[in-house]
Amino acid sequence: MKKYKSEQVEWQRVYNPKNVFLIILGCSFSVFAMKGFMIPNRFLDGGITGISILLHEIFHINISFLVIILNVLFVFLGYKRIGKTFAVQTSIAVLLLSIGLLFVNIPPFTTDKLLIAVFGGIMMGTGVGLVIRGGGVIDGAEVIAVFTGRKTGFSNSEIIMVINSIIFAIAAIQFGIETAMYSIITYFTATRAINYVVEGIEEFTAMNIISSQPNEVKNYLVNELNKGITVYKGERGYLPGSFDVKFDCEIIVTVVTRLE
Repeated sequence: MKKYKSEQVEWQRVYNPKNVFLIILGCSFSVFAMKGFMIPNRFLDGGITGISILLHEIFHINISFLVIILNVLFVFLGYKRIGKTFAVQTSIAVLLLSIGLLFVNIPPFTTDKLLIAVFGGIMMGTGVGLVIRGGGVIDGAEVIAVFTGRKTGFSNSEIIMVINSIIFAIAAIQFGIETAMYSIITYFTATRAINYVVEGIEEFTAMNIISSQPNEVKNYLVNELNKGITVYKGERGYLPGSFDVKFDCEIIVTVVTRLE
């Protein structure tokens, strides 16, 4: 199997001030989320973070130790599958997160479960997203999913869903269904926050438009909405019962935001 990975560590990327700042800031957000919201109330996130909190609560193992141990595997997989630079930046991020969890003492911000789920998820997702923007990760469930998917044939999303389903099922047994349900809200809130931080607040969608009045559509998109367009020549038809009936058409492609 062909492996796409960097042969040498790109130290300029590792020491880039912007990347260093993003990783430190991201780890800080994650520490505040875990110590101030999630751990005191037994709320879980998905992936490695969720497993760490779960094992910490069940076996009373130091969570900073768990974060390092559980992340060793995906750092190794990232090194093998993605590259040395990624592995170095991820190792730094995981180490910073572990140090923060060990030495930073933060009192619980609130005991309101909905606030914990929403704001804990937002802070955790923001932290993870900032670390990703800086070139590393602090939760390697997706790295494990990529590697496992190639071995099993399952998609990444299917593997991640199975992992998280197991985490939340165990949480329901250990801490009660209500806590598990709030933890699911935390997870989905964190996921949305990650998407916003990594991809930006604006979500873009490509639209393919086929119209009997293509010139009017093109004029409206360009002159009224100030959009760029691409036009392809195509054929309409090939319908059940009239397969041989077809005619030329224009396919207009443009990109719009979620609000548009």
